[in-house]
Amino acid sequence: MTLRPTAIVLVSAALLLSSGCSILPESEPATLYRLPSADVQPVTTSDSIATRQRLAVAAPQAGHLLSSNRIVVYPEGNIVNVYEGARWQENAPDLIQSRLITGLQQSRLFASVGSDSLPSELLLLSELRHFQSDYATHPPTVKIQLDVQLVSTQNRAPIATQSFTTSAQSISTDIPDVVDAFGAASDELTEQLVNWLANQQEATID
Repeated sequence: MTLRPTAIVLVSAALLLSSGCSILPESEPATLYRLPSADVQPVTTSDSIATRQRLAVAAPQAGHLLSSNRIVVYPEGNIVNVYEGARWQENAPDLIQSRLITGLQQSRLFASVGSDSLPSELLLLSELRHFQSDYATHPPTVKIQLDVQLVSTQNRAPIATQSFTTSAQSISTDIPDVVDAFGAASDELTEQLVNWLANQQEATID
């Protein structure tokens, strides 16, 4: 009996699968990166009554690409791309949420700071508008924009809103150096947010 070409292909594929072989090329595993961080100094408020409030920080809303763990890059003009072979260890909004929670805990502005799954009097909502490496400069500059809204958890009434934009230039085009720039820009973002929240507390007391 003579096998037709289609049958030969099917038999060959079955033999490859049964032997544990693959005819597909294996992709290199991506390197996972944490977001580098520096300690945030405690902030002294004018009245200790403000520190009795509890703050919850929700993960920022973000567009499709920024909601992933891909490291976004603007290589030139209006082109949007991602670094190959590199990923964040978590999706970008989760990275930002963790960074803000840690920084606000270190600032000691509130009685407690945690995620929005915990009980609190205040809630910080936000939208991540930019979180990318931009080759408008060489080496590239990391740019972050976060629009935030502080609300009461009792009635979701807005208390204050603000938009924060930070940047940090990498020392080279190497991905680890770019990741360090992401960390520096995130540190600046956290510091700006802490100072803004401290001002909101003082305005409430006054």
